[in-house]
Amino acid sequence: MSRTLSPLTTEHALLGFLRHQPRHGYEIYQELTEPTGLGLVWRLKQSQMYALLAKLEQAGYVEAPLEPQDARPPRKVFALTAAGQQAFLDWLAQPVPRGHRLRLDFLAKLYFARLEGPAVAQRLIERQHAACRQWLVQQQHEADSVRHTQPYDSLVHEFRVGQIEAMLAWLDICTETLLHATPER
Repeated sequence: MSRTLSPLTTEHALLGFLRHQPRHGYEIYQELTEPTGLGLVWRLKQSQMYALLAKLEQAGYVEAPLEPQDARPPRKVFALTAAGQQAFLDWLAQPVPRGHRLRLDFLAKLYFARLEGPAVAQRLIERQHAACRQWLVQQQHEADSVRHTQPYDSLVHEFRVGQIEAMLAWLDICTETLLHATPER
């Protein structure tokens, strides 16, 4: 994983689980699979998670010294490095680049943004709202440009317009909900 590539949201989410404290892989997996929080949106096998943690360790985003245990083999304790902290914060600040990524990627970002505080969550929502407005203008323009010459293409663009309008309405609900929510961990 390099800075020139766009790492997967799953990898950044794993960084988010380590943001405030080092953890064992199994602790991360338990939180990831909780039936509330990200467990509502994501499904990740434990073996996939450990492979991603190894990838993050190789990239220098986490370090994982072995912790001795009495009667069992030692286990790794994963902790963020400075590069991992920065990668997570950079990822958290950016809106998702495509509408189809909203369901998984944005919901993961929102999950962690609210843990960072209301201001961080609100900035993320505002940035995503601005990105969606740009998508909306583009889709409306494309629908208008083919409305009378390519009816099917126009319908596809109108469908996308409807989806983006729904996303914008949902982002407004996010703002309203977070303004009246009590902090949780």
